Amino acid sequence: QEGSLCAQHCLNNLLQGEYFSPVELSSIAQQLDEEERMRMAEGGVSSEEYRTFLQQQPSVNMDDSGFFSIQVISNALKVWGLELILFNSPEYQRLGIDPINEKSFICNYKEHWFTVRKLGKQWFNLNSLLMGPELISDTYLALFLAQLQQEGYSIFVVKGDLPDCEADQLLQMIRVQQMQRPKLIGEDAAQSRDQRLPRSDVDQAIEVNHPFDGTGMLDEDEENFQRALALSRQEIDMEDEEADLRRAIQLSMQGSRQSERSGSLPQNAPQSSHSSQTDSLSSEELRRRRQAYFEKQQQQLQQQYQTPNLQDKATLSSSTPEPGAGGDMSEEDMLQAAMNMSLESVRNHLNTEEEK
Repeated sequence: QEGSLCAQHCLNNLLQGEYFSPVELSSIAQQLDEEERMRMAEGGVSSEEYRTFLQQQPSVNMDDSGFFSIQVISNALKVWGLELILFNSPEYQRLGIDPINEKSFICNYKEHWFTVRKLGKQWFNLNSLLMGPELISDTYLALFLAQLQQEGYSIFVVKGDLPDCEADQLLQMIRVQQMQRPKLIGEDAAQSRDQRLPRSDVDQAIEVNHPFDGTGMLDEDEENFQRALALSRQEIDMEDEEADLRRAIQLSMQGSRQSERSGSLPQNAPQSSHSSQTDSLSSEELRRRRQAYFEKQQQQLQQQYQTPNLQDKATLSSSTPEPGAGGDMSEEDMLQAAMNMSLESVRNHLNTEEEK
């Protein structure tokens, strides 16, 4: 499409030939302006309405961008014996004509015009903003027109015999199939520009879940859903890491309690093997229990340092933290100390079993 001459392209696509030029349409617009000026002058050239009419833009039927009014298009089609009827007017609706039994339609929204025409036995959207004709099935035609009306388009039925054209004669003998909808003019350039932009991790995750296969692009709702899904997966991963850390702390505390119970039993008492599920504890409760346990270990360590048993002192020194560090230890240090104590209790238990 050249400039904003969509009205010219609309007429030529309807007639399937270069029948109208911008100059010819401008001449029709000027003629309509002059007729309107003469009608306004009948009420008196000194009237307020006439002066207001002259103060308006130079023409109400065209502008510098190349736009032409419906009056210009209607007068241009009268040259070919064609007439425009508003599709949703009560007069036309009373006729009850099925849209597929018509020959062509002209659609307008704001300053854009395009043609929907039947060529041969098939319907085509001849929008000049597309890179080529778009095939419309008979079953989809009524839905397509209803969608245009919902979007605010004015639709006009073209009544009369259109001039013969080569495309219509050819499509009377064959039917065409369209595998992919034609793209909008400039759509390829916009896509290549988007591909050059850096993509975030969320955008890459969306592409992995729904790779582009040429059949269509994700609509806005689907894209927002995929973004939310990717963010949700990131939050789940963070929660899994936190759950793993909590389970490690619980297992270390369980091993420490088992070691303490095994040390308090007499040597000839039978050892019972059992597995128990620990109740889920809050982080604050775990911290208090770890703190109490480490303080008890420090007291035992100080008492054993006063005994001459060097072997026990060496064992304790390798598996317990230094005195005075329990109160100021970080969470990571306390976790590491708890794990070391749990491993030491397992080793002691295995040594006891071997001695038996």
